[in-house]
Amino acid sequence: QVQLVESGGGLVQAGGSLRLSCAASGRSFRIGWFRQAPGEEREFVAAISWTAGRTSYANSVRGRFTISRDNAKSTAYLQMNSLKPEDTAVYYCSAAGAAYGGYDYWGQGTQVTVSS
Repeated sequence: QVQLVESGGGLVQAGGSLRLSCAASGRSFRIGWFRQAPGEEREFVAAISWTAGRTSYANSVRGRFTISRDNAKSTAYLQMNSLKPEDTAVYYCSAAGAAYGGYDYWGQGTQVTVSS
């Protein structure tokens, strides 16, 4: 069983930055960040594997967002720079239990609001 707790959301002006944190308990292979805006489906943002640190990003955030992890703290981070109003959403942290499996565990989400 994996438990995830996100933090770091808030209100920021366009062009600003925020850093989200995801504290994880239990073992998993990979941590992913997803987001869901009102009236829209949840979408993938970025992911990182705990061991190799291999990363992947959605095209919409590549070059602006950076995912990282601190294995000693069992915490993953999402550094978000050059934020845009369209980045406004609830951001969720998720854990995949296996290398080729889906995301089995989800956090409660944290709101990110970018004002224009």
